[in-house]
Amino acid sequence: MQSNVLFMLAVFSCAAASADEVYLKGGGRVSGRIVQRTATSVEIDVGGGTVTVAAKQVERIVEARCALDAYSDRAGALDPKDREGWAALGRWASDQGLSTQSREAYRRVLTIDPSDAEANQALGNVLVNGQWMTEEAGNRARGYVQFEGEWMTPAEQQAIQHDRAEADSDRARAEAEARARQAEGRAEDAEARAKAAEKAAQEAQQTQEGIPLWWGWGPGPVVWPTPPPIPPRPPIPPRPPVPPRPPTPRGGVSQ
Repeated sequence: MQSNVLFMLAVFSCAAASADEVYLKGGGRVSGRIVQRTATSVEIDVGGGTVTVAAKQVERIVEARCALDAYSDRAGALDPKDREGWAALGRWASDQGLSTQSREAYRRVLTIDPSDAEANQALGNVLVNGQWMTEEAGNRARGYVQFEGEWMTPAEQQAIQHDRAEADSDRARAEAEARARQAEGRAEDAEARAKAAEKAAQEAQQTQEGIPLWWGWGPGPVVWPTPPPIPPRPPIPPRPPVPPRPPTPRGGVSQ
């Protein structure tokens, strides 16, 4: 995977001329200009930036000149105040796919002439009220606001936020109604189970109180046995009184 990424980066550099070629052990290569080589890594300038490759991943290196070398030679020969020369170098570097070097040349142009339209446009600047400024500053000067990575008017931002708030409210309302219906269904189920349990308990109690009798053959009316009536007990007659015993005379025996 890393070899493929490095190979894709190399496609955008030194395409029109020879370059240093760093061949990788896992397949693929990196084309550019070697700017630093140590015992543990190799750093290659591919035009849009630098790529560092571990030395243990390198199979072999073939050194040659490329567009980056030509840019360095041309930049070194230019007068710091040569606006046309730096602008031409910026165009050439852009055609070669050297975006970093192209921007560097155009920034040199702006140090000489800050109002140069070609250099400002190449660097992404915009003209607002006769003044060149960065895209962000220009958008803010126009009254735009940045919302989620996009520039828009405050009214557009408020409209988006309002629509989202309404959508969130509708979704919350729908979810609350769904939860209420679920709770109502659970309550109805619980009530039905309670009634069924109560009915079963009543039937069990009736079965324990008596055994139903069936008359004749087959099913018939249920008759519960009635115990015979208990006759009233007769009253107990009162006992006759016990007569008192006569007293015993002293010194003798009673006759």
